[in-house]
Amino acid sequence: MKTRRRPANSKRTAGGPQLTRPTTVGSEAAFPNYLRISAADLGKGQPVKVRLLSDAHSLSQDLAEAILCEIRQGERSGRATTVIVPVGPVDHFPILARLINEQRISCRNTVFINMDEYLTDGDEWILPDHPLSFRGYMDRAFYKLLDPGLAPSLENRVFPDPNFPEAIGKLISSRNGVDACFGGIGINGHLAFNEPPEAGVEMSTDGFADSTTRILDLSRETRTINSVTVGGEISLIPTRAITIGMKEILASRRLRFYFNRHWQSAVIRRALHGPLTSAFPASYLRTHPDACVTIADFVAAPPDVQLR
Repeated sequence: MKTRRRPANSKRTAGGPQLTRPTTVGSEAAFPNYLRISAADLGKGQPVKVRLLSDAHSLSQDLAEAILCEIRQGERSGRATTVIVPVGPVDHFPILARLINEQRISCRNTVFINMDEYLTDGDEWILPDHPLSFRGYMDRAFYKLLDPGLAPSLENRVFPDPNFPEAIGKLISSRNGVDACFGGIGINGHLAFNEPPEAGVEMSTDGFADSTTRILDLSRETRTINSVTVGGEISLIPTRAITIGMKEILASRRLRFYFNRHWQSAVIRRALHGPLTSAFPASYLRTHPDACVTIADFVAAPPDVQLR
């Protein structure tokens, strides 16, 4: 009796995630094994908690409520909250402002540390009225929407300063650490703007984890994917930025990261199931004792690999 040979890249697994082949057209492609992990098995065997939600709006609502929970917990404990927050995904801050106003939750003593900001070629913040300014966005979409009596004081609205990068570490120390770090993940796995080392640059796993707030060049991958917000005109995306470091992120008591972009289907799989390496910073989530990722269902689906 003739037996049929199983393709080399469709192995059975014992006790691990069920591998499902990405949708392909044509010949057998040599895909990384993590791309074949089903939505139901994302995070299986890994220390990171995985949550699935139905759509992008649900993620925005959940992120807003998670930040509010941190604020309320700090108020109840008598120890004001310190959080690291992203600008993107961009829909959660108006929701958070509405919840704070409706529930009359004071943020006066809460410290909001934004992850990063674009810089000019001279390594100064881009102006707040620049359409890509994170500082300008926070004012428009959050701080100015709050009841003034509930809003955080001006000194508690913090961005890393290109003229004093070390101030972030000193602030965090004075606050006895960060309660929670929220964020998204870039196409190259960056957390905040902690870009992977360029090809040929030697950096150990521990050395990258110990990187602190600093000015850096943005990678071509980051500038390319971010250019979708400006109609694909990559020249409009700044080449320089300041970012909080991996050290500040990983030292936070809780890590809560969100995935709402279609192109993150492969990103989340590499983060949870690929190699732990500075070449993909999001893989460091697996080194944290209390990390959770929340994923839209369309991101959780295996990548649909085909020409478009």
